[in-house]
Amino acid sequence: MPDFDIVGIGLNATDTMILVPRFPAYAGKEPFIGEWPSPGGQVASAMVACAQLGLRTKYIGTVGDDWRGEMQMESLRGSGIDLEHVQVRKGVANQSAYIVIDQSTGERTVFWRRPDELTLSPDEIKPEMITGARLLHIDGHDTPAVEKAARIARANGIPVTVDVDTIYHGFDRVLASVDYLVTSSEFPVRWTNRNDPFDALEAIQKEFGMRVAAMTLGAQGCLARYEGRFHYSPAFVVNCLDTTGAGDLFHGAFCYAVLKGMSLPDTLEFSNAMAALNCTEYCARGKVGTLDEVDALIRKGERRSQKNFARRSQV
Repeated sequence: MPDFDIVGIGLNATDTMILVPRFPAYAGKEPFIGEWPSPGGQVASAMVACAQLGLRTKYIGTVGDDWRGEMQMESLRGSGIDLEHVQVRKGVANQSAYIVIDQSTGERTVFWRRPDELTLSPDEIKPEMITGARLLHIDGHDTPAVEKAARIARANGIPVTVDVDTIYHGFDRVLASVDYLVTSSEFPVRWTNRNDPFDALEAIQKEFGMRVAAMTLGAQGCLARYEGRFHYSPAFVVNCLDTTGAGDLFHGAFCYAVLKGMSLPDTLEFSNAMAALNCTEYCARGKVGTLDEVDALIRKGERRSQKNFARRSQV
């Protein structure tokens, strides 16, 4: 049996959350209500979600040796995640972000910085780091490193999921080894230069042949293409305090559902519920739901369907 259910390779960050009554106009001023530090980051937060859901989880990445890096490591360690191949870079600040939360909507604006010294190189990715897992989850930031990891996984029959919202140089070589692509709503449009999200998803899936090509839609849910058909899953209606980390937890839940063999409609609904729960508290990992909490929201929660996505996905 593999040593881990899932291995994640990608970003972590330590955030400083800043809560304001409303986001000011350009060059304006606004008093803030509060500020506090919090661990986050795309893949690291997804791995925390996987661990919370009961998966045997490993995280691979780099952290600085400042207080931000220490906070991140403490959070990951406390979640029960294997950190054997996390590298602590001496004399380097961890990736940081200042996240301004608009209290009136729960939406956030992110300002981030990642020192070059935190770059993970392909030489630091060894086959044995990957082959002991049932699933590999990556982002796109250190593209050559995650490309190598994805190729190792593909060569060993290990499915690969990817979280990406930015176009990176050479990312086509990563996509060639991806089985489950789950992007922001902007990525497929930018990649294909097709403004219609349905056309963009279809084009990118046909280009690279991944099993599922999907995009998250924020408060409108998510859209996926599988076996020539589109599947739309509406978002859950919750009291949204902060959208930070919702997409990251969506990806963690998506990975869990893939490993559990859920159908695609159930996978999308489960992932939407996990993301929605996280919006009910502040911070990237403010509310990492349990299985019981996710199931309860699925059974009793109100959905917010976007009519155009719902109508076109039935074709």
